[in-house]
Amino acid sequence: MTDADRQPVRSVEIERKFDVDSGTPVPDWSGLPGVVTVSAGESRSLDATYLDTADRALARHGYALRRRTGGPDAGWHIKGPRGADGGRVELQWPLGDPDSVPAAARAELAGVVADAALEPLARIRNERTAYALLSAGGGVVAEFADDHVTTRDERSGIDREWHEWEVELGPAAPTDPAWREAFFTAVESAAVAAGGRPAASDSKLARALGH
Repeated sequence: MTDADRQPVRSVEIERKFDVDSGTPVPDWSGLPGVVTVSAGESRSLDATYLDTADRALARHGYALRRRTGGPDAGWHIKGPRGADGGRVELQWPLGDPDSVPAAARAELAGVVADAALEPLARIRNERTAYALLSAGGGVVAEFADDHVTTRDERSGIDREWHEWEVELGPAAPTDPAWREAFFTAVESAAVAAGGRPAASDSKLARALGH
């Protein structure tokens, strides 16, 4: 199978983020709706390079393209525009050549960037501790990530650093909108009680670029 024929792994990212001071103890998530146990933390060192055209065509249309190493989902990723529920469709391909965007990923973005050159936009390094929030049956209702983030805006040369918490729905999360609203309301209450506050930006890439 050629790269152009390879089917991506598809997922939908629905998450909430919170800024937090370094060293703040993580919340107790065991009281969240549908969550019975919380796994031990798993350390991951993530290193991602984001690409865009010179005129930021991807960003203007709500897309992000990155190559990330480390963690269980290492590879090339495309994140699409946010939907009405705040979710983003994410497509993933294997790591492959670090200097060449997979042909299949270029094809997905052809309507946005055509054959324009893609250049480094930002580098985001993240020392993450990930916890699985599990249902009674052992399914992953959500993943909690305790993230220490350092970034470089590759075009301006500006470095930034911050600490954030991220809670993303997992495959065992119910799809009912009312359940999700109740779940994230409980997430916000627990996060704020533990010392978190609303995130300054809705994505790591936007914050890396000063937005």
